[in-house]
Amino acid sequence: MKPIWTPLSSQLEETQIFQFKSKIEKKYSVELKDYESFWSWSVRNIPTFWSEWITEAGILFQKKGKAIWNRKQHFAETEWFPGFEINFAENLLRKFDQDSDRIAIHFQPESQTSHPINLTRQEVLQKVFLLQKSLGELGFKKADRLAAVLPNSHTSILGMLASTSLGGIWSSASPDFGAKGILDRFQQIEPKLLLVSDGYFFKGKEINCTDKWIEILSSLPSVETIVVWNFLDPKKSSGFEILKSWCDINNKKCLSYDAILSKELPSRYNHVQLADLKFTAITFQDPVYIMYSSGTTGLPKCIVQGAGVLINHTKELILHTDLREYENISYYTTCGWMMWNWVASSLFVGAKLCIYDGNPFYPDWKFLWQWISKEKISVFGTSAKYLAVLETETSDLKAKSDASTFKPFAGIDLSYLRCILSTGSPLLSSGFEFVYSKIKEDVLLCSISGGTDLNGCFALGNPMLPVYSGELQSRGLGMAVSIFDDEGGRIVCEKGELVCEEPFPSMPLYFWNDSLGEKYNDAYFSKFHDIWCHGDFAEITENNGIIIYGRSDATLNPGGVRIGTSDIYTIVETFPEVQDSVIIGQEYENDIRIILFIKMKDQYELNEELIFKIKSNIKNQVSPRHVPSLIFSVRDIPYTVNGKKVELAVKNTMEGKAVKNSNALANPECLEEYKNFI
Repeated sequence: MKPIWTPLSSQLEETQIFQFKSKIEKKYSVELKDYESFWSWSVRNIPTFWSEWITEAGILFQKKGKAIWNRKQHFAETEWFPGFEINFAENLLRKFDQDSDRIAIHFQPESQTSHPINLTRQEVLQKVFLLQKSLGELGFKKADRLAAVLPNSHTSILGMLASTSLGGIWSSASPDFGAKGILDRFQQIEPKLLLVSDGYFFKGKEINCTDKWIEILSSLPSVETIVVWNFLDPKKSSGFEILKSWCDINNKKCLSYDAILSKELPSRYNHVQLADLKFTAITFQDPVYIMYSSGTTGLPKCIVQGAGVLINHTKELILHTDLREYENISYYTTCGWMMWNWVASSLFVGAKLCIYDGNPFYPDWKFLWQWISKEKISVFGTSAKYLAVLETETSDLKAKSDASTFKPFAGIDLSYLRCILSTGSPLLSSGFEFVYSKIKEDVLLCSISGGTDLNGCFALGNPMLPVYSGELQSRGLGMAVSIFDDEGGRIVCEKGELVCEEPFPSMPLYFWNDSLGEKYNDAYFSKFHDIWCHGDFAEITENNGIIIYGRSDATLNPGGVRIGTSDIYTIVETFPEVQDSVIIGQEYENDIRIILFIKMKDQYELNEELIFKIKSNIKNQVSPRHVPSLIFSVRDIPYTVNGKKVELAVKNTMEGKAVKNSNALANPECLEEYKNFI
């Protein structure tokens, strides 16, 4: 297979990952002839690798210990950086004393009537100072939980910085979650403070959330104070006033976020410096973030993560993404997806964080890309689902032009864009080809995969390596990733379970309310002893890249022959008539039969001719065992709010089982249609 993109030799030696590799070679007198050699060295010398990285990155510690890890008998009991003390926010703000007039955060709301907001480094320090002061006055302290339900915005970043600066625990959700979805998460962690906006914008509409917050507050007795940001209309405070009246009656405090930030700084702080802020020391065993599993099979698991997340994020941003201080970065995400936490760590690098919130196709698909051009964004991240929809949106224009010369992005200057990141679900080969043929030829396309559990990646991009269509470029440095067969043997160029054989700094500390570690152990270590089993069905290729075929619990296994769902999607979704699809394996007559559901494009209908073509292509290109027994047309395909296709929800519905937490889905109503096929 030929690569679809290859770095120039002149570019390769300028990358930060190449330069770091050269330092390792020199210091340890080793020859690391290529990336695979470097990766192998990093996982054979895990404490040494991470020791070198924290020095190279410039991580700030308030106290240093002697050991990098205390590798316990069991993977999950390993302690990282024992004896070290750190503050998460201090590290993210470490460069903000320098170039204080430089824009640090740019926020572009969807609303066409709202102006973009630009905050300089000095303004960020000032606002964090004021928020920190108010939180302190409310008695917020180390280990207290601040739960936030906010648009992806400067406000969410500032709230996280203020709470973690005091040693508090930050946990966030997106305002488009329903009340039950939010309560399923926050009731478990019992937050002390709740930070919300009065609403959000989507598809040009104002979505007011005031009634939802009252419903949530009524079921969250642990919340002592709610802080309200007037986002919909900063000149009005109707949402705040309604909430304040309710809080007054129910003996809770209600503060205006805008009022907190409008307070005057003490005269001696007209120019706030890093030293003026309070940074409470925490250990690497203390929580920083609480993240949540998708919750499609029950209540979301509350995944507690510490400062080790920062260590891994900086490696991924600086080495694997080659992010630099003078660059601008953006990730299209919500505050309910771990990519929000990931991109927030780019503040550590000093890069300008560009934030967009709203529908990426409003008022049309071009708006987001015109914004990327205007803000000179170097690194843009999104989901595979977004790229698939974008391909459909732009392909509708083909009929109006010469398909051979069709360039939907003509006229949009993407000269600054050097890297596109994609995650959330496997990016199919057609997605790679779309990016390189229609968006930009000379861009590093990084399909990345890991997850909420580790708040980072097991496999991801690499500026040293070529890009092969359909593959993630490499395993992450310091991550001992392998593919195991069912007996626990390592395999290459075969499909199996994606595992990590050694602990890593961003591994969860524990699950909330799981004092015996039973849920933690069941989630990752029930299949292989002392080996993290991630639940992805994957393959290491001959290029030492990774292909993710889907979740292990959604693989198709007729006649005992196992393949991933993405094998089928790769075929089906290349048909021009097909907009989307979902496939499941159903128990039938002592075997598994394959059922394929297709969402057709508006101008097409599923007919016998297309069914024949689809079955023939699957038979010839994938496997005769995996040809669907049944193919149905449906109006919609279920996805989580974070853009992940949910095969299990369809399978459970087909089997007459309840989908235990349908509020984790973006479109749960679509499951009703699947009941017709039981």
